[in-house]
Amino acid sequence: MASAAAIIIGYDGGFIGGTVALDSFKKEFGLDGSPHSSFIISNVISVFHAGCFFGALFSYPFSFYLGRRIPLIFAAVLITAGSAIMLASNSSTGLGPIYAGRVMAGVAVGFSTNLTVVYISEIAPPAIRGQLTSSYEIGWRVGDLVGFWINYGVDSHIPEGRKQWFIPFAIQLIPSGLFLLGSIFMKESPRWLMQVGRYDEAIKNLTWFRQLPEDDEYIIYEVNQVKQSIEEQKQKVGLGITDPFFEVFFRNRHVLRRLLITMTIYVVCNFLGIQSINYYSPVIFQGLGVKGTNASLFSTGMFGVVKFICTFIYILFIVDTIGRRKAFMTSSAVCSICFWYIGAYLKLNDPTKPGVVAGPGGRAAIGMMYIWIASFILAWSGGPFVVGSEVFDQNIRSFVQAINAAMSWVPIFIMSRFTSNMINAMGYGIYFFFAGLAVATIPFLFFCLPETKGIALEDMDRLFSPELPAWRAHKIVMSTVQHETEEAFHENHEKGLFTTADNKPTAENVEHLMTKENV
Repeated sequence: MASAAAIIIGYDGGFIGGTVALDSFKKEFGLDGSPHSSFIISNVISVFHAGCFFGALFSYPFSFYLGRRIPLIFAAVLITAGSAIMLASNSSTGLGPIYAGRVMAGVAVGFSTNLTVVYISEIAPPAIRGQLTSSYEIGWRVGDLVGFWINYGVDSHIPEGRKQWFIPFAIQLIPSGLFLLGSIFMKESPRWLMQVGRYDEAIKNLTWFRQLPEDDEYIIYEVNQVKQSIEEQKQKVGLGITDPFFEVFFRNRHVLRRLLITMTIYVVCNFLGIQSINYYSPVIFQGLGVKGTNASLFSTGMFGVVKFICTFIYILFIVDTIGRRKAFMTSSAVCSICFWYIGAYLKLNDPTKPGVVAGPGGRAAIGMMYIWIASFILAWSGGPFVVGSEVFDQNIRSFVQAINAAMSWVPIFIMSRFTSNMINAMGYGIYFFFAGLAVATIPFLFFCLPETKGIALEDMDRLFSPELPAWRAHKIVMSTVQHETEEAFHENHEKGLFTTADNKPTAENVEHLMTKENV
């Protein structure tokens, strides 16, 4: 249910670029033939992301004092209100209500972008944490897909007029309303409840998430594990609202290094071309030789289908199987090749000229665009959220995730605001720009990002130790943890802390197993 928040931003990315490109929208607001049309449309798109930036920053103090559930309810209310306000825009009122509504919705989405990922990572079992965190990406892709095809549908079947562009804006109320309804029934994060001392409620919620009784051995084990983690962080960092700030930026250079790595991944992800294609896909496809608004919207819709399918492939077969690191680097290599080809093709050909037929080279360029998006989704689209949510301790996770989320909106704002300017100024060069960035990510990932697949949250400090090279850290840590686990098993088996029937810890001894002398 928390991932439903992603449907809203996905829908915005899918619908807004195509809707503002409709002739009916331009005529309604006097943009047809206006020399400032491109500038105004870029503003309509990008004010949403400006709101997202501030929403992501403000989410930290809200989540610190109020938890995860109440701020998500607030975000849902704000999104619904903003979506409703946009519908007041017409030729008489102008674009003011759309601007105001998109800023409100953006602030709310910034809230939910941070909190949803943190919330999911806190309630997820370690073995499937990557898959559950990636469920946020599924919501994004569902909204994306619907937004793309709504534009194609209204352009194909609704006569030009206010109704044609109004319907895509009105449909925003459906996912925002569902998010609001669902957020009311969400359970608070057990980890946050334990952090503020509400243990009874935390155990009750944890048993609900795990569907196990309170006296189950696993529940007892997990509760004691979280308690121990919080106590250690209390001693190391402190539990005040400003303690994470001083810990990250002044006291612990290793955590700061980790933040710089994740922040770079978030920022680079949105500079690789995905936002330009999301918000200007009709223009992009027309630049590759797709003729007519309707045909470009259809190509954009198929774009959404590819993203939707690849998201499931990523979650089911990549994130917790191949891992994060290999997927990132492979994706960067493929994305780079695709854009080198498209840029070279457009340098040698201009399919937008009258009478010029794209031919086999043009069709190959369109195919490369689909290969590019498939490769991007199979790593970069959901990967930053997964990595950013799992590599920090509980006591600073909400703080650093707010920074990561806020920083991710900066390149999204830049690309949504200035892509049209880049296309006009750089032409085919924009593809070379994105291809070059993709190449540059490969050495960065190889030398800086260790594989995080299967590593418990409590072992992330080991994984990111500066003494371990990133390309070997995962293997070393997994081997060490396995060795320690085997030693602890044999030691505790000799002490009689396991039942002889199945070698499982007895309920009365789980807490004893979690004491420092037995870990």
